[in-house]
Amino acid sequence: MADAANDPAIDAISSLVPATLRALYALEFAGRHLSPDNLPRLIEAIAGRDVDVEGALSGSRATDWPERLGPVRACLEGAAAAAGEGVAGLLTAGDAPQPIVAAYRAMRGYARAAEALYPMAAHLKPVSQFFLEATARDDTALSARLAEVDPTREQVGVMHVGGPPGTRGAFSLYVPEYYDAAHALPLVVAMHGGSGNGGAFLWSWLREARTRGLIVIAPTAIGSTWSLMEPEEDGPNIDRMVDQVARQWNVDPARQLLTGMSDGGTFTYVLGLRGDCRFTHLAPVAAAFHPMMMGFTDPARVSGLPVHIVHGAQDWMFPPEIARSAQLALEQASAAVIYREIADLSHTYPRDENAAILDWFLG
Repeated sequence: MADAANDPAIDAISSLVPATLRALYALEFAGRHLSPDNLPRLIEAIAGRDVDVEGALSGSRATDWPERLGPVRACLEGAAAAAGEGVAGLLTAGDAPQPIVAAYRAMRGYARAAEALYPMAAHLKPVSQFFLEATARDDTALSARLAEVDPTREQVGVMHVGGPPGTRGAFSLYVPEYYDAAHALPLVVAMHGGSGNGGAFLWSWLREARTRGLIVIAPTAIGSTWSLMEPEEDGPNIDRMVDQVARQWNVDPARQLLTGMSDGGTFTYVLGLRGDCRFTHLAPVAAAFHPMMMGFTDPARVSGLPVHIVHGAQDWMFPPEIARSAQLALEQASAAVIYREIADLSHTYPRDENAAILDWFLG
């Protein structure tokens, strides 16, 4: 039982954690439904979440924390600050010269907050549950498995290889904390959109990876976005990343998914249809596609290739007709295509589709 000297810090934790999680859920909701037309309604829907988290943060900063809880304080206050900044930025995006650009910029607070908060998943049940799929949060066997993990164990969890998160040409990585070298794990390589980076995009997949036992590589493009016209730049770099990870961890060569959002989805086509591609499954999301791409593919590679296409009917950047043409071209080439067109989805990443993608991939 905590002693009296810890009581103020416990009160701060009890306030900070739920306020931060509420702010993160608000950012998730906004990110899923973000579009130029929908932005005013989103701002109205999340109003007050910044006040909620800022109040908890102010209370924590005014608290005299015990020195030994300094690392906990740093994690929780850092997460609260980043989440609060994200919500506040989203609330003021409507007044910016380019509102949708400001909104996307505000969403970067989500990844910063998740990065700061994640170390607490090993110690605080609400945080641990936040980083699990919703359907698994009451899974007692999984909870017990996670509870047995040594939080000081190295070479598991979230890592950044080649530089800090978002370093050009480097990658971020997640290996489940309960990793066992005796068992080969499926691999997901998830590529960010044109204005993103792997350090941020990793958090789009961490819940599912932690729940289901997957290794995730989230690379960052060498240039400002993926080398769509020169795949010999980013393509070999991604191959090197996979080789590096496969040398250190037991990766299942028969279950390797290449996926990506927007430019990352387009690059999924560019790399994934090559004759020498190592990936067993492709899942482009909100991607551009031109039928001319099929002229550069290997027919033997494409025949029977599992491809899961996800696109929004409200996509304002790449209209859904583009995705439908990809479906048609790939089906004509005998690929095994699943096409999901989502009625309320704009040009944003639908994290709620990850479960369906993985059910298909792992099924």
